[in-house]
Amino acid sequence: MKKVLLLKFGELFLKGKNKKEFEKQLIGNIKIKLIEYDFDLTVTPGRILISGYRESLEENIISDLTNVFGLISVSKAVELDTSVENIENYIAKIDIVGTFRVNVKRADKTFPIHSTDFEAKLGGIVLDNCPESSVDLHNPKTHIYIDIRLNKKTYIYYESVKCRGGLPLGTAGSALLMLSGGIDSPVAGYMMAKRGLELEAVHFHSYPYTSEQAKQKVITLGKELCKYVDKLTLHIVSFTKIQEQIHFNCDEEYMITIMRRIMMRISERICEKNNLGAIITGESLGQVASQTMQSINVTNSVVSLPVFRPLIGFDKEEIVAISRDIGTYDTSILPYEDCCTVFLPKYPVIRPTIKKAEYQEKFLNVDLLVNEAINNMEDIVLTR
Repeated sequence: MKKVLLLKFGELFLKGKNKKEFEKQLIGNIKIKLIEYDFDLTVTPGRILISGYRESLEENIISDLTNVFGLISVSKAVELDTSVENIENYIAKIDIVGTFRVNVKRADKTFPIHSTDFEAKLGGIVLDNCPESSVDLHNPKTHIYIDIRLNKKTYIYYESVKCRGGLPLGTAGSALLMLSGGIDSPVAGYMMAKRGLELEAVHFHSYPYTSEQAKQKVITLGKELCKYVDKLTLHIVSFTKIQEQIHFNCDEEYMITIMRRIMMRISERICEKNNLGAIITGESLGQVASQTMQSINVTNSVVSLPVFRPLIGFDKEEIVAISRDIGTYDTSILPYEDCCTVFLPKYPVIRPTIKKAEYQEKFLNVDLLVNEAINNMEDIVLTR
């Protein structure tokens, strides 16, 4: 008998012939997440086991594992050689006060007793040895899980710590997150990372109209995302000259539209330079003038890459709830403005057209502005 951490994964069960590639990526991600610790990792059909770690670090290890995309739960378990006698002897020694339920999962169909029959038998053993206990199948105080696996080992545990789920980071490619200092974009990045996308990020900084504190706020948000993605390259683009040129040369109502179109162009260039397959934004339909269906269409029209908007159908309360859950909310609400608030028009157009946007851009040297922004970009590699 030995203590182990029993890791379960979710969507990987749905994968077909490429399931092994997903498992390989997940195992690599676990090793990266736990790089600070000494441990042994064993893969069995349907389960991953962590053992050989310092028990004093167990809670830290569990906390780190909960943020590995692809895992759905971590359980503190004991490992036994599978036999009816071994399992019954272990159950006979446990001390239960109050209500309980026994749940048997029999992945090994050669085990001689059916799951429901074995549950009843083990429950009887508990009742015989713990007179102050009683069975409650619906809301037990203690839940005893018996996991009989194909590797001829059985794992017994009482509770599981929920993990983030999703797909292993890196199994869906890589993309560029447009990271502002607000609530939405970090949530969008988290949600796409949960679907297996590795991330880089771009931030548009308009010093001196926006402060160094505003830049530092975004760096902090990037580091907070590293809790889930481990490493994040942040591309910081000076946007001051571009915004000044838009302000002086374009109609006020179209300023945000033109600004977003140039941001998209710069983002696509960064993607091409760094072999990134998509752009991610934190836009939610109708939330602000630049997020109407017409505005989104006009900004999309300047790029050929996919643009992922995972928050498109979310309301603000739903986004805030996720922001709080992933730990970015307190940073996002710090009172430092980002470049989207600079030269803000009083009445921005909410139904722009591509034709009118292209006309406004005739008053700018867009290619020159984009090239200068790319050439003067600052790259910072962030880690957790």
